[in-house]
Amino acid sequence: MTMLRSQPEGERDTAVPAPPPAPPRNGPVTWARDLAMGMRFAAGGGREGWIRTALTAAGVALGVAVLLLGASVPTLMNAWHGREKARENLGQAHPPPRSDRTLLYATVDTTFRGTDIRGRLVRPDGAHPPVPPGVRQLPGPGEMVVSPALKELLAAPGSALLRERLSSYRIVGVIGDQGLQGPRELTYLAHTASFGERGGYRIDHFGKNWDPQPLSTPALVLVTMTCVALMTPVMVFIGTSVRFGNERRELRLAALRLVGADVRTTRRIASGEALFGSLLGLLGGGALFLLGRLLAPSITLWDINVFSSDVSPAPLAALLIAVLVPTAAVLVTLVAQRGITIEPLGIVRKRTPVRRRLWWRVALPLVGAALLVPMALRPRPTDNPLEAARLAAGSTLLLFGVTALLPWLVERVVGRLRGGPVPWQLAVRRLQLSSGPATRAVSGITVAVAGAIAIHMLMTGSQAGFAAAYAKSGQVPQVSLWGYATGWQQTERALVALRATPGVSTARGLVSANTGRMPAPGHDTSRDLPGIIAIGTCAELRKVAELPSCRDGDAFVTDARASRAQSGITPGATIDLNPAQGYGEPSNAPHPWPVPPSARAARLLPVEDGHRIYYDLLLTPSVLDASRLNRPDMEIVVRFDRDTPDAVEHIRNTAARIDPTMHEGSSIDNPHDRQYTSVRNALFIGAVITLLLIGAGLIISTVEQLYERRRLLSTLDAYGTRRATLGWSVLWQTALPVALGLGLALACGLTLGSLLLAVIGSGVVVDWPVVAGMVAIGGAVILFVTALSLPPLWRMMRPDGLRTE
Repeated sequence: MTMLRSQPEGERDTAVPAPPPAPPRNGPVTWARDLAMGMRFAAGGGREGWIRTALTAAGVALGVAVLLLGASVPTLMNAWHGREKARENLGQAHPPPRSDRTLLYATVDTTFRGTDIRGRLVRPDGAHPPVPPGVRQLPGPGEMVVSPALKELLAAPGSALLRERLSSYRIVGVIGDQGLQGPRELTYLAHTASFGERGGYRIDHFGKNWDPQPLSTPALVLVTMTCVALMTPVMVFIGTSVRFGNERRELRLAALRLVGADVRTTRRIASGEALFGSLLGLLGGGALFLLGRLLAPSITLWDINVFSSDVSPAPLAALLIAVLVPTAAVLVTLVAQRGITIEPLGIVRKRTPVRRRLWWRVALPLVGAALLVPMALRPRPTDNPLEAARLAAGSTLLLFGVTALLPWLVERVVGRLRGGPVPWQLAVRRLQLSSGPATRAVSGITVAVAGAIAIHMLMTGSQAGFAAAYAKSGQVPQVSLWGYATGWQQTERALVALRATPGVSTARGLVSANTGRMPAPGHDTSRDLPGIIAIGTCAELRKVAELPSCRDGDAFVTDARASRAQSGITPGATIDLNPAQGYGEPSNAPHPWPVPPSARAARLLPVEDGHRIYYDLLLTPSVLDASRLNRPDMEIVVRFDRDTPDAVEHIRNTAARIDPTMHEGSSIDNPHDRQYTSVRNALFIGAVITLLLIGAGLIISTVEQLYERRRLLSTLDAYGTRRATLGWSVLWQTALPVALGLGLALACGLTLGSLLLAVIGSGVVVDWPVVAGMVAIGGAVILFVTALSLPPLWRMMRPDGLRTE
């Protein structure tokens, strides 16, 4: 037994001190050191490492650019509406008295070959009138200032008719950016004395109170669905992008384990590599956003065109994107590392294959459908936050449900495949062993195509509704014109001028005004529907009604209403020629006028354009002087020959000469075609870009899997396996997940699009050429991936790969 000797008193001072405690391995310094090491690996990984990092950065950059553009929409719309609010004043509740600081202001909008042109007229009352933004001083009489885009259009060779329409004014200046909604806006401001107080508004300032109106149900559904369809693929694609090159990264981490790194260290290093790619993507996304910002003035979507300075995300939104995207990259990497064990001698996947559970994958789209189906069965307005949130949540769950279903579907389908040619068997066996990388990349295709199909269906259905409405109302080639009337003679001169216009076949016109009942005790006349008087010659009256006989001095009571008592217009009755301006408006001082007792009955004629005429009393000019009416209107309907070139433009020019404030109503130009076409093209281009980027990710994933099997490929080559056999196996290995993903996308997109069309009350319309185009692009991605994977495949099929050092 060995006895322990006590230490002498003198030796106690020379004892070796205890070693310091080991520093914690999970502190901020350790995290920072490991993250920095991972970033160095990503930056110094050679050509292959840079390719993986660049692809990750490209995917993240695309997502960041879309997020920044989406975050800029509120700022963009506020600036767009703000400039309109600052430059406009279409009448004040209490018009100011005429003074040195007031002016008359009138709206003279027009259309030229389907393009809307905003026009405003001014007539100052004194020497110090208000001036709208973007204009240094008001133009003088017969002068105008125009937007740069309108100046360019007026100078174009094919704009002779537009120059003729505005020939009364001489261009003396250009409107500045502060007075334009966008750089491509067509607008002008002209000074003329050819209109009076009835043709415009007296104002003493520019600027109006603007309260945004709630979006209609179709517009809200379209906006909501566009946001969902853009953001969902972006989130999926960012999550997929940070995992590009994951298999090669895992091999490097195994080497780090061999030199002493623990599991937590390898995970932090992997996070550093993903962080480096995401930070590069963040910078690239910012650059793409700035490029898109510069291109904004040349893009018009839904008739909205803005300046580059308008495209700016809110600072808080930009900060959240800058923080959340790298954070999401790190979290996705850590979650991916939980499914594997990195050992010093290699990677150990989950030892026992875990069957993918179906219930939660099916629950996502079912819950989404459950939110949307009641809205589709009972369509109602969605202009409240609860319905809008329900719509967004249902659409998002349906799209995410497709992403969740794809891995399960691929696993089940390839698990049941047996037999077939050798290339087919090789591809199926590879997917049976590991289908995760392929399905992750294809999930981006699935959600992008599904969202694009749904939006295209929604837009095609809405566009078809507008096209049908315009086709129905535009069956008869005619243009309606109305303006303020001073008497029948003015209307007669206008008819003569219009009938002499090239392309005009017929023209009819009347002077019309509202009438009301005379005030009576206990009866509120402001709640009555007004009666309508029409004045015209017998020839003009016969164009709207069947008359027993007619000569100047006759009057006719029509069958416009089921009961004449509704308007109070009966032979011998006294009516009010100065009724309230609108339903519920306060009554004016009455101007009584007796309906001639000799007034006879007349039946209104049906009109071919589907719009019924509601004239209660028809009068010839000598029966009533139009100047006694309250705000009489000149109503003219012009029919034209469609075969005459620019017949409508000639009619508009004549109307501008008759009265520059005359308004036009027609179904000749359908602005929705141009609006929907521009948005559809943008969505299609976006879907193509997304598919191409996902194809690039598939290439990297396929090449890495080939690199992992390089010894097996060398063995197959040594045994005489043909290159074509392995080439076809790569094709089928790519085609199976993509085909299943496109099938899911097609089913989900058609279902979601049908539900959304039912929500807005539209029939189901499918844009099959667009759907076929997206499916064809998906097929092209398969060939693209296969073609670029063949050179590395053939390079690895060499007997040299069997050498071992």
